[in-house]
Amino acid sequence: MFHCSIVGTCLTTTELRQMLAKAGDIDTKTATDHVLHSRGVRAAGQRDIAAKLLNKALDRRHERILKQFSKLSTPAEIKAQWDKAVDDGDISGAYWAVMSHPASDRPLMNDIFGEVHMLSHLVGSSSRLDLARLRKLQLDVEARDEKIDRQEARLQAAAQDNVILQKRIEELEQSLRRAQAAVGDPVSAGAGQRQEARLSEKLQAAGERAEGYEKRLASSEAKLVEARLQVSVLLEENQILKHELDLLEAAIAPDAHPAAATDTDGYETLLYVGGRPSLFDRLRKLAESRNIELLFHDGGVEDNLSLLPALVGRASSAVFPVDCISHSASDMVKRLCRDSDKTYLPLRSASLASFAAVIAAPLAAE
Repeated sequence: MFHCSIVGTCLTTTELRQMLAKAGDIDTKTATDHVLHSRGVRAAGQRDIAAKLLNKALDRRHERILKQFSKLSTPAEIKAQWDKAVDDGDISGAYWAVMSHPASDRPLMNDIFGEVHMLSHLVGSSSRLDLARLRKLQLDVEARDEKIDRQEARLQAAAQDNVILQKRIEELEQSLRRAQAAVGDPVSAGAGQRQEARLSEKLQAAGERAEGYEKRLASSEAKLVEARLQVSVLLEENQILKHELDLLEAAIAPDAHPAAATDTDGYETLLYVGGRPSLFDRLRKLAESRNIELLFHDGGVEDNLSLLPALVGRASSAVFPVDCISHSASDMVKRLCRDSDKTYLPLRSASLASFAAVIAAPLAAE
């Protein structure tokens, strides 16, 4: 009952073929695997030389695991060792060890036989799936081989096209060299190119220098415009100063018109705020020469600003030099004059000429 499963599970086809050859079978090299299996099962049921050779082949092949099972003495121990061997994947050796062990009873052998029988079905099913996958892989390989053949053909065609193109390029290069030789000496052409490169560098350097000159020229022109503006301002100031000087000279001239001494020039009492106290006496004399009473306030240096309202009230007009008066004093004079509906006049400077220009303007008009 168990011979078929033992021969099929515990020996390979090669080992079975070698054993039968030793037993005297003359066609073991040409017999099919199924025929060899049948002969092995038949030999296992005999008590002849073939059976002994078969038993020795099994013992020799599974010697290691037989030693492990030889230490066991009960069916339970054998079953436990069998389960361990199955987990380890050593089914063929463990199966022979169980079936040949003297302590294995019939129920144990039937159980182990059933497991091996079912495993053979699983292996067969798995083998069929593997064969199907193998067939598919073979088809894929064939398709890939065909694709590779097509790609190799295209590569060969491309290589041939490349050879043709290389030849064409060589022909064109030769034609170009011949054309260059016909036009002139390549050495001279190279010298001309170098000369052209040097000229180009010089031209670029000249352009950079010209750009620098343009920037400096633009800067100089801007400075010239600024200088002209300054000159214009200075000329205007000079004209004003000259005009004031002329008026001052006219005011202090010994042969000034007598009528000027009796003409008030529109001023009765004039308030002078700020300025330089060292010039007050001269300013007063200039005012008296024009028949003007001149009142002074130093703009808050020593005189209190609280005196300004009374002084503005006494004066008919007020003047103050813009370069020698505080902002608070000038603002106060302007406000007081506006409130009193009186005129005020800022002077260009605290000089005698600026004051003389104000009071002597009618002389210039004459």
